[in-house]
Amino acid sequence: MSSLRLLAALTAFSGLVSPALAQTQPMPLPMPAPVPEPQDRPFPGSLTVSVDATDTVHHVMSIHETVPVPKEAQQKGEMVLLYPMWIPGDHSPTGVIEQFASLRVQSGGRTLNWKRDTVNVAAFHIPVSSSTPSLDLHFQLMTPIAPGMGRIVMTPSIVNVQWDQVSLYPAGYFTRDIPVQPSVRVPHGWQIGSALRAATYGDETHFNATTFNTLVDSPIYAGRYFRKFDLTGPDHVPVSLDVVADDPDSLDATPQQVAAHQNLVRQATSLFGSHHYDHYDFLLALTEELGGIGLEHHQSSENSAAPGYFTEWDKTFPTRDLLAHEYTHSWNGKYRRPADMWAPNFNTPQRGSLLWVYEGQTQYWGNVLAARSGLVTKDQGFEALAYMAASYDNQTGRQWRPLEDTTNDPVIAQRAPLSWRDWQRSEDYYVEGQLVWLDADALIRKLSDGHKSLDDFAKAFFGTNSGSFVVSPYQFDDVVATLNSVQPYDWAKFLHDRLDTIQPHAPLDGLTNGGYKLVYTSKPTSFVKASEAARHATDLSFSLGLTVNGAGHVGREHWMSPAFKAGVVPGMTILAVNDMSFTPQRLLHAVTDAQKDPKQDIRLIVKSGDHVSTVSIPYHDGLRYPHLERIEGTPDRLSAIYAPRP
Repeated sequence: MSSLRLLAALTAFSGLVSPALAQTQPMPLPMPAPVPEPQDRPFPGSLTVSVDATDTVHHVMSIHETVPVPKEAQQKGEMVLLYPMWIPGDHSPTGVIEQFASLRVQSGGRTLNWKRDTVNVAAFHIPVSSSTPSLDLHFQLMTPIAPGMGRIVMTPSIVNVQWDQVSLYPAGYFTRDIPVQPSVRVPHGWQIGSALRAATYGDETHFNATTFNTLVDSPIYAGRYFRKFDLTGPDHVPVSLDVVADDPDSLDATPQQVAAHQNLVRQATSLFGSHHYDHYDFLLALTEELGGIGLEHHQSSENSAAPGYFTEWDKTFPTRDLLAHEYTHSWNGKYRRPADMWAPNFNTPQRGSLLWVYEGQTQYWGNVLAARSGLVTKDQGFEALAYMAASYDNQTGRQWRPLEDTTNDPVIAQRAPLSWRDWQRSEDYYVEGQLVWLDADALIRKLSDGHKSLDDFAKAFFGTNSGSFVVSPYQFDDVVATLNSVQPYDWAKFLHDRLDTIQPHAPLDGLTNGGYKLVYTSKPTSFVKASEAARHATDLSFSLGLTVNGAGHVGREHWMSPAFKAGVVPGMTILAVNDMSFTPQRLLHAVTDAQKDPKQDIRLIVKSGDHVSTVSIPYHDGLRYPHLERIEGTPDRLSAIYAPRP
């Protein structure tokens, strides 16, 4: 190396390079011009969105959309259209842009060459001029064909049209300011359920004009096998249960079952003392083919359940709080909404800092209203509560991560599978949020000597402006102020202690103040048995720390559980138990046998990929299943919470 090069290298290393010797370093290119920000102004004209959802064989929806071109865009020479990405209720950018295909743009018979934004890939730039009064868009939604490719929305008997997946909208406007005329074509003879209303329904249904905001909030279930049940309550505001199914037999609901759903409407309107819809449609798919869903909307909800929802009523109760949960969202989430989750359009990021109210209290009322209405019995509701309390009390991730931080999980993980969910935590604001609100309810009842409850909070907070559809945003201080108006207490500290700090155990004071304690016995509850049957799995979460299906495949597992410490991990297959080929029953017997003989460990042969190994689990505490047990001599406030309102 020459002395000159050596000098340059040394000075460059020391940060003392002279201008003459320094080499020019690359700099990043400037970002392209941003997509126009949404403004609260009327959009000049009305979109039309026409969806052909008849190709159930290829699982393809074909869309024709017309979009007027504002003079502002004509003068600028460009119009930007957006594909919705931030879908309300998903709390993250889950728009299925990867399924969007075959875009053609025309105007007056001329083809216009669109260009996708290189930064915001859900934005499409289209050249326009004074001779471009409107755009004709033709595109397709290539919906998933088989499990593992995404949520299936088209089957031989059911179609689920979600308008955010089949439409583009102009940038630069609040979506509430964009008029739209929607229509849909479904297979011949199929019937439609939706919060949208039309003069006539048929193979091609033209719905009444609405706004783009409301359109996205009003999905469609269409089915070969369809039945509508009237659930209208004493306030005479129309409510219906619109059911589609894989087969006609699944639609056979008994009068008692329909009455339980009618009671749900009565109990909810009694609780909140209001409504925020002029009609409401529960959309329910009884299916093994359509993708599972539970998604809230202001005047409807998308729900799915097993085909035996009605016909095997005694087996399906673990999931029957779903309708109660999504219905509650009409008040909590759609009408009252966290201020940082209200967005002007469907491409503005949302923030979920108050999801422990939005989802946590909804989870609470879903469990309670299901019992109050008779969708489940009080005992079934208690069993579900016991299981959830035990699950979160045994969760190891709470040792490092506070509950409030899990409100970021919809964006962090977008519900993708996690390696160790128990340790990582994921969207725990749902069920642990439920426990926080149970704690608050039982405490209010205790402090007020039974004169006040969380019911009073629900009516005061969610029941305002009955009949209004206008979103009412709120912040943390509004929640605290309403709690204090119901029952004076240091509610800010109460909430911060449970949300923002590391807590080694779940918030179970609600059980104690409710007159119960969490215990474990060797007998599974009916909730556990029914859940195991539905999942085709054996649940040993509170003993070995894992679940396993009939083929020995290990599913969910607790971090630092006996199975974990022995080297068993999710995804493994258990081949043998104590020198016998695996069956779920033999694994259960091995757990009970090890309890009888402390010297006898549980021996497993496990397979992971092509690797086979033997592990020994030194566990001797037997089978453990969570139950609620009365605390003698205390008020039974929990039963009062679950009792129907008059």
